[in-house]
Amino acid sequence: MESVLGAGSLVTILLLVLVILTVITIIKSVLQVHQGYTVIVERLGKYHKTLAPGLHFLVPFIDTVRQRIDMREQVVPFPPQPVITSDNIVVSIDTVIYYQVTQPEAATYEIANPMSAIEQLSVTTLRNIIGAMDMEQALTGRDQINGQLRGVLDEATGRWGIRVSRVELKAIDPPATVQSAMEQQMKAERDRRAAILTAEGVKQSAILTAEGEKQSAILRAEGQAQSTILKAQGESRAILQVFDAIHRGNADPKLLSYEYIKTLPLIANSSSSKLWIVPTELTAALDAVAKGFSGNTSEEKIAVDFYEEETLASSLADTVLEDIDDALAQAKGVANQAQSDALDAGVNTGKEVDPQDLLGQQPF
Repeated sequence: MESVLGAGSLVTILLLVLVILTVITIIKSVLQVHQGYTVIVERLGKYHKTLAPGLHFLVPFIDTVRQRIDMREQVVPFPPQPVITSDNIVVSIDTVIYYQVTQPEAATYEIANPMSAIEQLSVTTLRNIIGAMDMEQALTGRDQINGQLRGVLDEATGRWGIRVSRVELKAIDPPATVQSAMEQQMKAERDRRAAILTAEGVKQSAILTAEGEKQSAILRAEGQAQSTILKAQGESRAILQVFDAIHRGNADPKLLSYEYIKTLPLIANSSSSKLWIVPTELTAALDAVAKGFSGNTSEEKIAVDFYEEETLASSLADTVLEDIDDALAQAKGVANQAQSDALDAGVNTGKEVDPQDLLGQQPF
């Protein structure tokens, strides 16, 4: 009885082991590959196939998974590397590389450590490129450095089934002393540009001010010229109107003599007149006025004593004359009355006095 129980326990154990082995075999024969990854499968230690994303079945204990490879684009930053430029300045450069596996088999079997190989290759290539440039070119030629570095890395990593898509220089840091000198240089350059812009502004301001003064002077001169022309035209028109009024008024010698006498006090009142001499025409003017107001038409001349002339001349300076329009009207009335009386008395000599002769003797 005990032997039967022992045999049954052994069978149970064997069955349990068999079930466990079956489960393990099923687990090992079924492989699920996620999207974005590939799996390298070896059979008996030799490359067998590359599994794409999906569900796959393997031969248990014969097929083995060698490596899972990420097919997505990867970003790898490298630590700062000291690089010497052509002008013997040590700069520290940080690089970032973007790469992607294009051939999983080559990336597995052609290179042992692709990341270390890419890092070392990028450092050596970067030193060769920067060594041919000075510091100014290295600071301003990032695109050129990126292009050359990417070309060298892409050519070398092509055999490894890896494609380098981009290479970026994250930072180029010169020494502290060089940075201080560069800051001073940039400050001086900015000061120079500010001085140039200030000078240009002052120049433009002076030019605009001069242009404004020029235009103002031109407009002022044009205004003065137009004012002078209009003033001259007004005076000319006034003279023509006065002459026309005198001509239409038919001025006689008595009126002209009266105007002449009326002007004499103005001459005497001048501040520049230190000595005033009575003109010889004054007696003739007084004679004509006396004839007009007295109605005497004879040719007898009234003798005027020299003392009376001096007295009359001195008194003319203080004489206040009446309004010219009233005086002209009164003089014309007296003259017309004198002519009428002479015609009635029959004493008119028939000799006419030409007004042009009197005008030629007048000061105006």
